[in-house]
Amino acid sequence: MYQLRQVRKYFADHAVFAGIDWTIGPQDRIGLCGENGAGKTTLLRLLAGQVDADEGQVQMARDTTIGYLPQDGLEHSGLVLFEEVRSALYEITAMEREMKHLERDIAARNEARDLERYSQLQELFHQRGGYTMEAEIGKVLHGLGFAEEDWTKPCEQFSGGWQMRIGLAKLLLRRPNLLLLDEPTNHLDLPARDWLEDYLSNYPFAVVLVSHDRFFLDRVVNRIVEIWNGRLTEYPGSYSHYLRARDEHVAALREAKKRQDEEIARIEAFISRFRYQANKASLVQSRVKQLEKIERIEVPPVRKRISFRFPDPPKGGRLALTLEGVRHGYDDLVVLDGVDLNIERGERVALVGPNGAGKSTLMRILAGQEEPWQGQRVSGHNLKLSYFAQDQAKVLNPHRTVLEEITAAAPFEMVPRVRDVLGSFLFSGDDVQKKVGVLSGGERNRLALAGMLLHPANLLLLDEPTNHLDLQSKEVLLDALHHYRGTLVFVSHDRYFVDDLATRVVEVGRGKLLSHPGNYEDFLRFKERQGDNSHSRERVEHIEGRKASPATSPADSEERTLSHAERKEAKRLERRRQKDLEEIQEKIENHESELADLEERMARPEVFNDPQAAREAADRHEELRRELDELYERWADLDVEAAG
Repeated sequence: MYQLRQVRKYFADHAVFAGIDWTIGPQDRIGLCGENGAGKTTLLRLLAGQVDADEGQVQMARDTTIGYLPQDGLEHSGLVLFEEVRSALYEITAMEREMKHLERDIAARNEARDLERYSQLQELFHQRGGYTMEAEIGKVLHGLGFAEEDWTKPCEQFSGGWQMRIGLAKLLLRRPNLLLLDEPTNHLDLPARDWLEDYLSNYPFAVVLVSHDRFFLDRVVNRIVEIWNGRLTEYPGSYSHYLRARDEHVAALREAKKRQDEEIARIEAFISRFRYQANKASLVQSRVKQLEKIERIEVPPVRKRISFRFPDPPKGGRLALTLEGVRHGYDDLVVLDGVDLNIERGERVALVGPNGAGKSTLMRILAGQEEPWQGQRVSGHNLKLSYFAQDQAKVLNPHRTVLEEITAAAPFEMVPRVRDVLGSFLFSGDDVQKKVGVLSGGERNRLALAGMLLHPANLLLLDEPTNHLDLQSKEVLLDALHHYRGTLVFVSHDRYFVDDLATRVVEVGRGKLLSHPGNYEDFLRFKERQGDNSHSRERVEHIEGRKASPATSPADSEERTLSHAERKEAKRLERRRQKDLEEIQEKIENHESELADLEERMARPEVFNDPQAAREAADRHEELRRELDELYERWADLDVEAAG
């Protein structure tokens, strides 16, 4: 459907793409991965026709339609929400206007050509979904988190994140046959992300996207394309498969490069030794040509990783923090209406709910940043908390250097350690002298997180700590939180992050809190068994008047026990699968090594002086190839089991 041939793109003297060949099929689901600055957004813009290739060809099938959602920058004004989104279906609405015009003409003069044109339009209008158009618009708006009362609001009243949702809604309704999405989940809460995952999984055309949400990539894509050093490397399967396959691929590249370097060293040593011997001139020239023909293997550099652990927390009481009868809001808006919440020592509590439900308000009350209208916040014994606000990076002083900023925030006894802490967050050398104002969003978040390491706390309150972090940084933060021995309350719109970390989910909305044991997957399963699919499908609809309680009912306990058993069995099967994979990989390596040795022997002319030995070598070669095929097939089957 879409093809790039030997495409090159330069920025100044830097080659972003160095002669790439790539084909996108009509129903491909492709995730683009790579380091920041590798060229992911540039590739999307090239596919969208917003930038041109400096060399090479970009070809597409006739009638290809392309839709592109940038990371940010979209603004809509002049129409109310519903009409703005409806304007994306301009072909259908044009047909609708022509049909209404024809209806008036037919009523006035009843000419045959008008009837014939009306019949044609009516059939086309039906085929294009004109009669279900408004229902489809409502479905998409609900799925992306817009309440029905929002439909009549002027678009200029919506903030930047909601403006991006409007752009996404228009794009999905247009249904282009090549959909390009650059960080589509950046401005979506968990319910909207769940809905978008389902929508894209069933999208009938090609999708190419960039995302820092691992769960989203695993659910949506069937192929990962990694951009590195101006080239594309494809990996079939989900993002989780890509991580394993990439490690194997890079390990194989390193081994191949090691062998190649040894071969080059041998050739260069021969050339150096015999360069000036006339009787060896032809051999030396042959080696020089051989050296020139070698295509040098390039190996991706070892990725820099954040490596840190939160300080050991001071010992606290059984209850870390309690809210009793808390009522709070802003002006006439009541956000929390008489809620109770107990946070017990060692818990990992995830706050979930749609944007605007009150999660950040609840976090500020827990942190003591805001006093509630009514009720009280009770601190547990020896409570020491650290609070990471959603806009924590904004409170950093842009005029200070990185080193000055973290030194200013450090307790006196921690000042000697600030450079070590910065180094663990990839701020080293001259980086520590950068002004905070020139840092990227991800770098500012890393700096704000680094500041938390300087203050040992037994309660961490994290409001969207993964914003602007890439996939690798999220993994390291997740690992550090797993090793943290204190209590954690957090808000995140990253499904993988919540699933892997939470031991309890607190649903926030309609002024109430509803508590569910387990992680987000357990929460969704519980809601579905109660007949409520709204959280994952559309918007969260809370039950009026229910009051959250830390205690669990027998039914809740049964749910949790069942979910724990299911996860335990899944982990056992995964360990068995990994063991089988390791055994097969070892056999493959042994077979490939024996095959390489055998082929090297068979390349020698003297082998064929003995017909019996030659036949045995050929038979063994065929046997090894057959066994290797079987091993690769079994290896692929195990990968498919993991995908299932």
